Amino acid sequence: MHGSAAILAIAMAGAILPSSASAQEPAIDRADRVAIFKAAGAVQRDGRWVICVDDPATSGAVIEQVRDLNGDGRPEAVVVEEGSFCHGAAGTGYTLLGRQPDASWKVIDFNSGVPEFLDTVGEGGWPDISVGGPGFCFPVLRWNGSAYVPDRHEYEGRRCDPE
Repeated sequence: MHGSAAILAIAMAGAILPSSASAQEPAIDRADRVAIFKAAGAVQRDGRWVICVDDPATSGAVIEQVRDLNGDGRPEAVVVEEGSFCHGAAGTGYTLLGRQPDASWKVIDFNSGVPEFLDTVGEGGWPDISVGGPGFCFPVLRWNGSAYVPDRHEYEGRRCDPE
């Protein structure tokens, strides 16, 4: 191959093959990884962590991100698991966990849908969560100091009416 043909072949290979960075979970040590999955309610099955144990075809749960969401200096973790068996038309579910002062992990929120952390915040600096799924008007949850509760609906940053 010469010139543009070689570049096209390399570009196509990159588009077809997932990058190793996107396929990997965030860098955390093994002890925290196990603690996060256990706190999320996951169990080991066939070498995978599984939250929806009734799903016969689950691919398992993954830790999608670990970062400080509320500015308290401690990380939060987002565990996701795909599958319509437990999550219906949304096809995925998430568990948000926070690292506690004693280094344990605690469930902050869990839901069916794809979480998107917004720039708007509730009590204690916790970001609002848009819970995506099928449709065009998604619920936005806000932290009230003890739980994430429904606050409004939005689509592409604008309020909407789900009716």
